[in-house]
Amino acid sequence: MKREIIITSDGSTTIHLPDWNEQYHSKHGAIQEAYHVFIKSGLEVVTNNKVAILEIGFGTGLNCFITFLEAKKPIEYVGVEAYPVAQDEVEKLNYVAELDAKEHQGVFDKIHKVSWEERHQITTDFQLTKREQFFKDIDDKEMFDLIYFDAFGARVQPELWTEEIFKKMYEALVPNGILVTYAAKGSVRRAMQAVGFSVERLPGPPGKREMLRATKPEL
Repeated sequence: MKREIIITSDGSTTIHLPDWNEQYHSKHGAIQEAYHVFIKSGLEVVTNNKVAILEIGFGTGLNCFITFLEAKKPIEYVGVEAYPVAQDEVEKLNYVAELDAKEHQGVFDKIHKVSWEERHQITTDFQLTKREQFFKDIDDKEMFDLIYFDAFGARVQPELWTEEIFKKMYEALVPNGILVTYAAKGSVRRAMQAVGFSVERLPGPPGKREMLRATKPEL
């Protein structure tokens, strides 16, 4: 499938798939979307002293890198990706410059260059494990405080937005754990509710009216 690096509305890059007319991040602003959906609506509302994060769709590593930049507590980060981004594509991404984070270029490089299927200590307070895995094969049980659900949209990959997948997400979270996603479709919300999540609509990032945040109730 053809892949192109494009510039989104906030000046940051993403990968575009012309055959699907789909991007790894919002064309209205990759960095803005990441901050709004995953940091403001996710990381900043978790009160634990240490946060275990599961990212569904590791992709370009943008959400991981921004989490590193914004974390004020130790992070254990697990990124799941079925089709890892190629290194030559990574080198064309402009996130370090756009985030004014040149002093952390080494961290961004390390995030992408460390081996898969192993836990790595990226910095003293940031641990990363990258797993090359299909989402349907995830079987973690009560391991994570927060899930970044950043899969391709239901329009092109509806099988990633089903009750089956959200049941796996529910089981992977600890009680009171939360899942945040840019999606807001009614079918997605209903699938989350069907497996036990309490779901709220929140204002969306640029270009989207709403997004969803789901909480696993404390039993």
